[in-house]
Amino acid sequence: MTPDGDLPAPERGLLLTHFLTVRDVEVSRRFYADVFGGEVVMGENPAIVKVANTWIIMNPGGGPTPDKPGVTLEAPRSGERVSSFLNVRVADIAAFYTHAVANGADFLTEPVDRGSELRCYFRDPDGYLIEVGQSTGLLTGIHAATPEESS
Repeated sequence: MTPDGDLPAPERGLLLTHFLTVRDVEVSRRFYADVFGGEVVMGENPAIVKVANTWIIMNPGGGPTPDKPGVTLEAPRSGERVSSFLNVRVADIAAFYTHAVANGADFLTEPVDRGSELRCYFRDPDGYLIEVGQSTGLLTGIHAATPEESS
């Protein structure tokens, strides 16, 4: 664990964290610490892992609370349909891919060259989709093809 100075608590303004509803806090905490080289700030209730310049917060699901009436939190039921995903930008996708695979990440594909970027996806232990990308052509004004252009 780390000193309280590493908790996501801004002294002014705001900062953005990402909350995940997980089935097994220990498994997810270890995954994010190992695959992303994160630092465990809190072990549980909630688990918080500091990754680069952000924090991933993990807790089991549960029913409504006074501050979120009518809302139930649960981990994804299926990986086939997603409405959001974690987007991670890296300086060296080949190095990240090698490190992540060695630490248990199971990618859908190897990195794919999309012209503007190299990109690939994998899932965490609860099925959350994670995109990893490295800007390449985008840095020189090359944009990714639209779905119509790709067909």
